[in-house]
Amino acid sequence: QVLLVESGGGLVQAGGSLRLSCAASGRTFSRFAMGWFRQAPGKEREFVAAISWGGGTTAYADSVKGRFTISRDNAKNTVYLQMNSLKPEDTAVYYCAGKTLLAVRAVRDSREYDYWGQGTQVTVSS
Repeated sequence: QVLLVESGGGLVQAGGSLRLSCAASGRTFSRFAMGWFRQAPGKEREFVAAISWGGGTTAYADSVKGRFTISRDNAKNTVYLQMNSLKPEDTAVYYCAGKTLLAVRAVRDSREYDYWGQGTQVTVSS
């Protein structure tokens, strides 16, 4: 059993920053590919960012490239999403996801992930 718990969401003005954290427990985190997804009201869940198990490979949605940074600390079993220059359209519930994956790959497809957190709300006011 793997438990993923997100934190760090909140209300911020446009142009501001937030850092989301996702703490994992239960399995060998260092062999997990991790990802962040988000879902706005009335919209489907969409990919935001992903990182390989070692942290050397990352991927971003075009909408967040250059503003968001995904990183991980395997010693702390935690993955982060640093969000800068936030826009109102970034408002959503943000979810982290994990998948046991030995290959060095950042996984964009939500259907590949086995474990999901409960989500954390991010609201960006204009």
